[in-house]
Amino acid sequence: MSVKWGLIGASTIARQFMINAIRAQEGGEITVVMSSNPERAKVYAGENGIPLAVSSVDDLLNADIDAAYISTTNELHLEQALAAIKAGKHVLCEKPLALTSADARKMVAAAKAAGIVLGTNHHLRNAGAHRAMRDAIASGRIGKPIAARVFHAVYLPETLQGWRITKPEAGGGVVLDITVHDADTLRFVLGDDPVEVSAFAQAAGMAGSGLEDGAMCIWRFKSGLIAQSHEGFTTRYADTGFEVHGSEGSLIGRTVMTQKPIGSVTLRTAKGDEDLSFDREDLYVRSLRQFHAAIRGEGHPSATGEDGVWSLTSAEAALQSAGSGKAVKIDPKLGSMK
Repeated sequence: MSVKWGLIGASTIARQFMINAIRAQEGGEITVVMSSNPERAKVYAGENGIPLAVSSVDDLLNADIDAAYISTTNELHLEQALAAIKAGKHVLCEKPLALTSADARKMVAAAKAAGIVLGTNHHLRNAGAHRAMRDAIASGRIGKPIAARVFHAVYLPETLQGWRITKPEAGGGVVLDITVHDADTLRFVLGDDPVEVSAFAQAAGMAGSGLEDGAMCIWRFKSGLIAQSHEGFTTRYADTGFEVHGSEGSLIGRTVMTQKPIGSVTLRTAKGDEDLSFDREDLYVRSLRQFHAAIRGEGHPSATGEDGVWSLTSAEAALQSAGSGKAVKIDPKLGSMK
């Protein structure tokens, strides 16, 4: 079965990861790319072997496509996704799905009503490392999970800084860029949902316009587990990691909060340390394989639209907490969307 894709946004992430991931699928091809800048669209299409370049969403949706991948700036996601859904195209959208969880819920409802597959491109749950951690927890290898720690403070390269550190209206800032990923990865690995968050945000010298470029969050989960996460754009020399500590053991993931299938996971128990083996498949190739399967009616995207609503709601709560100085409850009504 062939799946013809249109790219809404001539983006860095599409060039670095998604174009290859789509073409790695049997029957996966990219027929058109759209950028609001016609010259950029034309150059991008030429550089990446895409047959057609257009400068409007309508032109892209009128082309020969089955699915749209959206990687424009965050404030454009809602309108573009709703247009694609209305046109009967399946949608894989970058996170956050929208600027607000209310808008993200509109996308989920529209896709459901239209019988369209909607996925959120949360890449980290496709990593072999996180899947190995999830499996170890689910099989009881660390006993009852008690606490978790996420280290996801990095240095944002100059090529990606732009709107992320200058435009609040585009959904800039580290919380909507990275905390959404950490909330999703915690949910996935733990098999548990956050119910409350307390957050501090900082402007450490990179972001302007009132945006935050660093955040630390404390999360409380439904099971009683507590977690901490550190997100940043300005920590040039930090490493990334993900730890889960249980009553009978700990899982220690090193260099795993990344777009590449790297890192290690150690299981530490009374018996000593055991390095867990896991596959090194490209995270985006796995994401696309599951998305294509969902189009065929086989299962769901690795991260659904509902997952995207959860992560955005969690990030919204973190921003609200950072602004108010108080812990914020995470909307329990989401439980019915799982």
